[in-house]
Amino acid sequence: MSVENIETLIIGGGQGGLSMSEQLSKRGLPHLIVERHRIAERWRSERWDGLHANGPAWHDRFALMPIAAVDPDGFATHTQMVEYFVAFADRIAAPIRCGVGVIGLHKSAAHGFYAEIPGGEIRARNVVVATGPFQRALIPPMVPGDTGVMQIHSNAYRNPNQPPQGAVLVVGAGSSGAQIADELSRAGRKVFLSVGRHQRPPRRYRGRDYCWWLGVLGKWDATVRERSKEHVTIAVTGAYDGYTIDFRRLAARDVTLLGSANAFKAGAMHFQSDLASNLAEGDKYYLSLLDEADAYILQKGLDLPEEPTARQIEPHPECERNPIVRLELKKAGITSIIWATGYALDFSWLKCGVLDERGAPIHQRGITDVPGLYFLGLSWLSRRASSFIFGVEQDAAYLADRIAGSH
Repeated sequence: MSVENIETLIIGGGQGGLSMSEQLSKRGLPHLIVERHRIAERWRSERWDGLHANGPAWHDRFALMPIAAVDPDGFATHTQMVEYFVAFADRIAAPIRCGVGVIGLHKSAAHGFYAEIPGGEIRARNVVVATGPFQRALIPPMVPGDTGVMQIHSNAYRNPNQPPQGAVLVVGAGSSGAQIADELSRAGRKVFLSVGRHQRPPRRYRGRDYCWWLGVLGKWDATVRERSKEHVTIAVTGAYDGYTIDFRRLAARDVTLLGSANAFKAGAMHFQSDLASNLAEGDKYYLSLLDEADAYILQKGLDLPEEPTARQIEPHPECERNPIVRLELKKAGITSIIWATGYALDFSWLKCGVLDERGAPIHQRGITDVPGLYFLGLSWLSRRASSFIFGVEQDAAYLADRIAGSH
């Protein structure tokens, strides 16, 4: 069995691991990244063909390096994002070792920590866990596997030709669900879309992208998420040059909107009668963001063109006025279900006593009670932007300073 000793071990070769590497290198701190597959693996193998980044290229990037292959106001494809991460790793000369998965991480009185890897172990004084928030795809145990319909998570969806012939039920109306439903509809597939609680920001307003608005309005730096909003998804897209998601426009293209999925009984999906309230909540967020933007423009005296048409709300479709609460899959011609229902954390390999009863890390801004053990890239690690490429480096710099101070 091989044994290797290093100062700081970074687990994960995605945006968090690379950002951490950059910050440690800036401070002259030796380290190693281990990645179980390849750099930016989830962008490679868990994204659909037509996916684009949700933010424009001027925004969704590391500060050190622009995305040269994309117009600053354009939206990178998932392939371009992979190429960008690989190029960034080269730019910072990241000491990354791919194809090395951590089987278990343990505390060690003599060495700080030791990470079990195939054929050996790595001993480290510090460990930064940068495996990201999208670890285990969630599919609710609702529809039995022997129902006769194909069921996949959104991370396994690739293109409109993948589902078998027939109608498709998409469950979940965050960015993934909304984009996949739109793509399927544009390809001529009959689509049913289950819409839960969501926020839908304007893609652009008065000449500025919503990413810009969230920045100047201080929303990316919000440090506390309202408990009532914990399960509210964000519906935004960079596909087709970026546009504002409006579920009623999808309904006008023959997408049948449904409320939140509730149960499956005797060949039929059951839905809550909350479609109208969910759409209204999305409208409320959308209009409130326009109000805040207008107030900011007035306060700062900015010369940005007015956009009165942005406040127009589309007509309420039949499926909203008379919601479907029971849908027989066979009668509706549904042959596949795509579950865009998010992810759960999976730190079952982490044996250091820093997880709560739900398996979530216990930390303060990524710092745990176990000296030398840190987390990076999790949702709301320190603020709303923490899990995004443009926000992770602020947390990485904070942790790097902490590691540097421990020497």
